[in-house]
Amino acid sequence: MSRTKLRKIDKCGQSTAFHSSPLAKTQIQLVFPKMEQSFFDRMITHLRSSCKYYTGYPKDLGPSRVIHFKSEREFVQLLQQGHPVVVAFTIRGNYTKHLDKVLEEAAVEFYPNVKFMRVECPKYPGFCITRQKNEYPFIEIFHSPEQAADQGRVVDPSTTRYSVKVLPFNYDLSAYGFREFFKRHGIQTSDRK
Repeated sequence: MSRTKLRKIDKCGQSTAFHSSPLAKTQIQLVFPKMEQSFFDRMITHLRSSCKYYTGYPKDLGPSRVIHFKSEREFVQLLQQGHPVVVAFTIRGNYTKHLDKVLEEAAVEFYPNVKFMRVECPKYPGFCITRQKNEYPFIEIFHSPEQAADQGRVVDPSTTRYSVKVLPFNYDLSAYGFREFFKRHGIQTSDRK
């Protein structure tokens, strides 16, 4: 003789357990009231939802704010907007997965004043090779684009040369590390009022 245990949750959040037997025509119904959350559980839930820095629990960051590199032209257009651009040059690997999470969190925190971009170097080797680095992944910050004073020899008159400051990122790999880096180098990350 086998017994089946079924559980049903009604609109009020109460859990109901049914014990039924194929031979028995009656069911036993047990009603369990919804349990109150303890103070500790409420405190931890609030902390997880409001904590600004990494606590080990996934955060709902909304849509991704990390831009995926598609072309140098798109990159130049992004620089011309005047915002600092954090570029992560990556290859496939376990550390890159961690880097992606950090970039997502930092991109949400500094949006829209700092743009974050990820370049997959195996897909775009030419762009990565121009950076002359041999250890991946690495991060560089491009900021303060200005039209170059000396245009040099110009082949196409519609071409404008720009100079941009590039800084290697060597701080803690976190939103906090980015904030400290920007503060140290005088890069504006918020709107001035």
